[in-house]
Amino acid sequence: MKTEIVASVIIPTKNPGELFRKVLDMVRSQNTDFKFDVLIIDSGSTDGTIEYVEEIIRQDSRIELYQISPAEFGHGRTRNLAISMTTGKYAVLLTHDACPTSDRWLENLVRIADSDVKIAGVFGKHIAYPSANPFVKNELESHFATFENSPVVKLDDADRYKTDSRYRQYLHFFSDNNALIRRSVWEKIQYPDVEFAEDQIWAKKIIEAGWSKAYAQNAVVYHSHDYTLVERFKRSFDESYAYLLLFDYKLVSNLASVIKTWVRLTARDSYFFLRSKFWRRSFFFFLLMPFDNFLRALGYYLGAKGKSLSWRIRKKLSLDHKLFLKSQMSKK
Repeated sequence: MKTEIVASVIIPTKNPGELFRKVLDMVRSQNTDFKFDVLIIDSGSTDGTIEYVEEIIRQDSRIELYQISPAEFGHGRTRNLAISMTTGKYAVLLTHDACPTSDRWLENLVRIADSDVKIAGVFGKHIAYPSANPFVKNELESHFATFENSPVVKLDDADRYKTDSRYRQYLHFFSDNNALIRRSVWEKIQYPDVEFAEDQIWAKKIIEAGWSKAYAQNAVVYHSHDYTLVERFKRSFDESYAYLLLFDYKLVSNLASVIKTWVRLTARDSYFFLRSKFWRRSFFFFLLMPFDNFLRALGYYLGAKGKSLSWRIRKKLSLDHKLFLKSQMSKK
């Protein structure tokens, strides 16, 4: 009798570089008492990724490769396609730069999903790569710590949900850089075809439909980005404008809030700097930190004003031009 696939790991790729080889090695080495397979869906890699995966396929029958053109790719659309091509009870989503830290990563995701059939999705912890900016490390640690006390949540206060945007954001948070989705739920509620925050829109839908969402503290991946100051500003603009369009959230609503946000972030990072030991090794990050925080707050503010900006200005401010070009074309 053919053994059922419990988990299908899905990794979208496009020119992921050498890091992806480590990611795939860690996925293949997962220690589980259930059967899993891996689908790599590539959208136009030219860096040797295709040839590498084809070589691995000859060694490992669990691995499959499917190629699409760059024009076909969409964050929600491509993940839906990949899930539809697999058969696992759970679809496990990983990005090509998110590397599991242990051979129990997959088992830890599945264990939590198995604990309650009302859990529609599970997201795992992210930690920064060892070489990352120490402030990035601290921010990731602080962010994911907020989910530790209540690892399984559902919409249990409808009145608060209507009036409290922070409560909504907490319930909506989901990251398919490192996540599991129950196939039976996905068959009813699929990813939206959007270019940003497809995972959080999906989480919003499943929460509002009465499902639970879970956090797997022990399903850890390395995943972080060290942005330049310009990239930080543009990334913050993209994030804020997307939240405005998709959820009607304003991350920073006025100039006074820019200053308040900058002060809050800088105070947080200064406290971390003073109580940590990393300053002995590098003072450079501390010198850049206030500028990075100011540009983040300014990006949030301009993103919250995005609807009043021309599409040309939005394009210049955006790190992800495709998102804003697509949103502009949809209005024509």
